[in-house]
Amino acid sequence: MAEEEEELEELRKRRMLELQAQLQEQQRQAELRQQYEIQKRIAIQHILTPEARSRLANIRAARPEFAEKLELQLIQLAQSGRLASKITDSQLKEILNRLQTRKREFKIRRA
Repeated sequence: MAEEEEELEELRKRRMLELQAQLQEQQRQAELRQQYEIQKRIAIQHILTPEARSRLANIRAARPEFAEKLELQLIQLAQSGRLASKITDSQLKEILNRLQTRKREFKIRRA
């Protein structure tokens, strides 16, 4: 019986170590995500004027996935050197209009 208790205790210890490792990994991932978000926010501040950032915040509230993609595209443009200056609100509106026209339009016909 003592042998079974030792095995059980060993299993508990291993399981506890596994759980601790998982928790540490989750914390590390959360820290990495937070650092990424901070870097992205700083990049967006350098790319957009305050008015354009405000518009982007509104878009993020309504369509978070779309805003995320837009932010990544803007950051890529800036990193590639294709932006001469900060993007204004009117320029962001133009970009958004171009992105909207790229969407396919579906027509439904009823027979």
